[in-house]
Amino acid sequence: MLQCHAKSCPQGQSYPLAIRNAELEQLDAEFNADFVTRLMPKLDWAVLRKTAFELGVAELPAEIPTEPTQADLQLIHKVALETRIKEADMVCNGCGHVYPIKDGVPNMLLQDHEI
Repeated sequence: MLQCHAKSCPQGQSYPLAIRNAELEQLDAEFNADFVTRLMPKLDWAVLRKTAFELGVAELPAEIPTEPTQADLQLIHKVALETRIKEADMVCNGCGHVYPIKDGVPNMLLQDHEI
């Protein structure tokens, strides 16, 4: 789980990290309805929904579908498996620490004074 680990971060405000200045990339991934169905319970739905909306990727339903339709599964597939953040800043809402994403890889390392 990507969350802030800086010692100055207030307890309970280190997750989720806000994504700013994002450059997105759309990937091609083979759709597998069974895989997406098994993935759904493992998602933090509220965070996925909020992030997808803020990035302009998709508007997901308010609640995770209990009996998802094919269209629901395809939308979740698009958001979770075909959308990649290529470049961005992940910003902690608690302490403001910035974690950069470069070439799709988040840098979560902290300086010695931040540990």
